[in-house]
Amino acid sequence: MILVTGASRGLGAAICKRLVEQGREVVGLARNDAPEAGYPIRVCDVTSYDSWRQLARELRSERVEVEALVNAAGVASMNLAVTTPENVTRRVVETNLMGTIFGCQAIAPLMIRRKAGTVVNFSTIAVQLGLKGESVYVASKAGVEGFSRAFAREMADFGITVNCVAPGPIRTDLLRGVSDEQIDAIVKQQIIRTVFGPDAVCDTVEMLLSPLARAVTGQVIHVGGA
Repeated sequence: MILVTGASRGLGAAICKRLVEQGREVVGLARNDAPEAGYPIRVCDVTSYDSWRQLARELRSERVEVEALVNAAGVASMNLAVTTPENVTRRVVETNLMGTIFGCQAIAPLMIRRKAGTVVNFSTIAVQLGLKGESVYVASKAGVEGFSRAFAREMADFGITVNCVAPGPIRTDLLRGVSDEQIDAIVKQQIIRTVFGPDAVCDTVEMLLSPLARAVTGQVIHVGGA
């Protein structure tokens, strides 16, 4: 089974649909159930340590074999650091960074038991570029990158790979409220100056979940190039 967070919309939903099309067994994780999704959804608040632990207990009791975890849930904040409200700062850090850490802490032991597994975490090109107006978002995702590199070393002896996918601007709900000028400014700094659709990210995730990536770990892969 492959677990995918943020599965009710955006990149999480696109990844789930792609994997289902490939015949993979997928369970999406989201704050709320989504019966219309076309794939199973389990309710899990990624910012809650207890919610992750409860999910892990349920998977153990059901004797589910977890093959991979894709931490696609994320939120962004396009504000200068000094004008970002406390509640927004906490939401961004708790969702992006703590949600990723909690997920790995809860689910990795199920892979350790199998001596095999794959973790795909999500960062952003904004970390590499140090984008103005995204300081809090960049901080949360830089934390994900650092955690993933260290976690990859901790998991290597158990046959588990850990990598980050770091897209540039992708045509999803996350771009709502971002002006065309802002998007253009980011895209001009990419190696490939294109605003990609979700398929480009799905391609990368699919590769990392395949045997082709069995020797790839501890890496940050930029979709669009940085």
